[in-house]
Order: sequence, then structure tokens, then C-alpha cells
Amino acid sequence: QVQLVESGGGLVQPGGSLRVSCAASGSIFRISDMGWYRQAPGKQRELVASITSVGNTNYADSVKGRFTISRVNAWNMMYLQMNSLQPEDTAVYYCNGKDAVNGQDYWGQGTQVTVSS
Repeated sequence: QVQLVESGGGLVQPGGSLRVSCAASGSIFRISDMGWYRQAPGKQRELVASITSVGNTNYADSVKGRFTISRVNAWNMMYLQMNSLQPEDTAVYYCNGKDAVNGQDYWGQGTQVTVSS
């Protein structure tokens, strides 16, 4: 089994920055690609950014140029640096990891990010 735990969410003013973190534990050797998803009230969960085991990244159009995803495999950590935050970025942010063997998705419990003045 794989456990993912997010941290670092909070309240930030528009234009501000925040970094959320994801700590992986358990059978982490099973994880290949990882990513950050978010879900705003009344909306479906959406992919924000993803990163492969070798560091190739992909971003949603809405966050390109503002968000940066990274991972440090040796530390079992993944990060999402969010700059120029806007109210529409308000959501619960979830850490995701994909099982390289069976394709199963692992999820964290989520961390709330609120952008408001």
C-alpha cells in the first residue's frame, strides 16, 4: 500500500504564493507518475499538473506559467509551487500517485487552498 499526505494549504491573498507538499510512504517503489489535482465546490476534480518518475511535467492551461510541480524521489516528496494565485484557484488540492504495476490511483486526503482578500 501507498500513503500520500498533503500539507501546506491555507489562505492567501490574490497575487500571492503558496507551496503545497505531498509526502509518500509505504510501498513507494510502486509509484510511477505523480500529480496534483484540485476540486472546487460544485465542480469536478481536475488535473492541475503531473510529473513522471524522470521529471517530465505537464500542466493545465489555466496554471501554465504560474505553477511549478517538482518531486524529490530520494525524499519521497512532491511539491506544487503556486504563484500569482487567483480566487479561481481556490479548491481542495489532492496529491495523486499511479501504481506502475496495476495502474491503481493513490490519493491523499487533500489540503484546502483559499485565495481571497
